[in-house]
Formats: sequence, C-alpha cells, structure tokens
Amino acid sequence: MNKSRCLVIPRTDGQAAIELVRNLGIYDRNFRVEQTGNELCIPLSRQPTKEEKKTLHRNFQVMELLVRDLPERIQRPTTFVDLLTDQIPPHLFASLPRSVDFIGDIAVLEISPELDAYKRKIGETMMIADKRVRTVLAKASAISGVYRTRRFEVIAGEPRTVTVHRENGCQLYVDLSKAYFSPRLSSEHARIAKLVNEGETVIDMFAGVGPFAIQMARRHEKVRVYAVDVNPDAVELLNKNIAVNKVLSKVTSSVGDVRGVVKEHLAGLADRVIMNLPEKAIEYVDVACEAIKSTGGTMHYYAFTGSSESTSVAEVRLVEAVEKSHRKVDKIIGSRTVHATAPYTWQIGVDARIT
Repeated sequence: MNKSRCLVIPRTDGQAAIELVRNLGIYDRNFRVEQTGNELCIPLSRQPTKEEKKTLHRNFQVMELLVRDLPERIQRPTTFVDLLTDQIPPHLFASLPRSVDFIGDIAVLEISPELDAYKRKIGETMMIADKRVRTVLAKASAISGVYRTRRFEVIAGEPRTVTVHRENGCQLYVDLSKAYFSPRLSSEHARIAKLVNEGETVIDMFAGVGPFAIQMARRHEKVRVYAVDVNPDAVELLNKNIAVNKVLSKVTSSVGDVRGVVKEHLAGLADRVIMNLPEKAIEYVDVACEAIKSTGGTMHYYAFTGSSESTSVAEVRLVEAVEKSHRKVDKIIGSRTVHATAPYTWQIGVDARIT
C-alpha cells in the first residue's frame, strides 16, 4: 500500500468516473481502483486543476478528492493494447485487435471498420510496444484468387511487404503482397519435418515460399523434396529460400498447377505428400493418390471446417475422396485442430496411411 491522491465516488458512478478521469489525463495506472463498501477510490496521477474539478463536480454530485492508501498495480510487460488505453475512445477499446501476426520485422493486424480513423495511431503504438517491428500492415482484403494473395495497407513504418522470417532454424524470404504465408503454422511445419524418414521422397503440393519443404530438407541428410506451386512469385521466393538455406541438392521446385506437374513428372514417386491448401485440398485428393507410390505412402491433408465434430468430419470426407480415386485409407494415423482461422472455423489436419 502507498499514499495516492484519489477520487472517491459512489460505486454506481464508478465506470463513468473512471472513463472521465482517463479522458482528463489524470488517471494513475500505478495504482488499482479500490472498493470500500459502496464507494470506489479511483487513483489520480496529480491534483486536478480548477477547471478539471469543475468538470468532475458537473458530472458527479457526490464526490470527494482525498489522499488514501491504495494497492499498487503489479507491473506487467506493456502491450500495444495497454498503450492505447488512453488514446482511443473507451467505447472502441473492445474492438482493438487482440492477436498480431509477426512475420520477420513486419506486424500484421486485422483492424475493424470502426477503428479506421485510428489506424495510424494503432500502427505507431505497435512499433513503440515492440522495437523489432519496422513495418505495420493492416489487412485490406480477404485472401482471394488462384495465387491466394491479399491486399495490405501500410499503417506505420517502412512502406514494404518484403521481409525475412526466421522459423525453426530456417530463413524464409517472404513478400506478403505476392505469396501467402502464415507464421501460425510454425509448429505444424516443424511437426511434419520430424515425421519424415531418411531416404523418403516427399511432394509438397502447394509449397508457397517453402516452409514445409525447406525444414524437411534442413532436418534430413537423405531426402528428396519436390515443391510445387501455381504462383510464379511464390516459386521465385521458394528458389531464393532453397539457395539461402543451402538445400539445392535436396529440393526441386516446379511452377504450375500441381495436377499437370504430377501427371507429367511426379506420378508414383512419393512416400509422403503434403496438401496444405485447406480451402481446396479435397479437390486434389485424386492427384495426391496419383503421386503416392503404388506400394503406399502417407498423406498430410488439411481442411477448413466449422463443425463441432470437426476432425471426424474431415476424416470421413478424406476417406470417401480416397476411395473415389481407387485407393484406400489403410489407417488414420492422427488428426488434430491446427488453429482457429475465424470464429467457429478451424483448420484441421489429418495424417493418413494410403494403400
């Protein structure tokens, strides 16, 4: 406990009084609001001016300005949300983005329309809160098109979308405006890389800039990875990442629709296929079946689902699609929720043994 100036107010006026004190810029964040019976003691950083006292009296008929012992607030690491508390209207505080994607030295936020007028302030505050961040981007569209790209708006820092992202010991060149990349799949990239056995041939059917392919090649001495993507910009970045991570002898890239690439060059070669295109992977199960060796192999299938029985639904759809391709799911090795992508929507991963 320590002495602090405070505004003593009936508890029923508490929320309005806290908001007014914050708006006046005299709220002391070093102390906690204390409740005593039907009163609240709101800590003040200084003695209110004459005009500020008049404002308080106009709003609250019953009030006192006193000095009392108040409990100190335990200081926690300051987030950009904490720093914004006194800089945006209180009624918008609940709309602040609570999750951030950090990709290299770029922070990516999803900002709701009601916060449009405060985008610059939010971006600048993010850079203050995290000194590693050199650029803050706001999502300006949904992911769309064959190349799975979205538009971004620079709301603070350097005007760029290119960065170097470090993940599980690998360097990945990323251009967010030209190729899809999600740091939320970091643990999934590492998990699949650990499952690969020495001597395997792997086909990464929707490789993007190469997070799966690069990590598999870095982890294993004897592995052959064929990384395919329809987006030429993604494959250009993939080729750069192959060189930077020194896996030229293990990873071969191809640009084009994977259906044609497998038919022409990769049919029957794979011990393992990765199908990280959750919105459309079900349409390419026949291609994955064609790519897997006649003796069988492992399929890593991803899908979006909104079902409360999400993993079981994804498993059933995969089994049906494999059977239509004249092959069979010998065993579901495992299935899991990878991460939430939106309210009531999840990305599901299913590992299956195909015969």
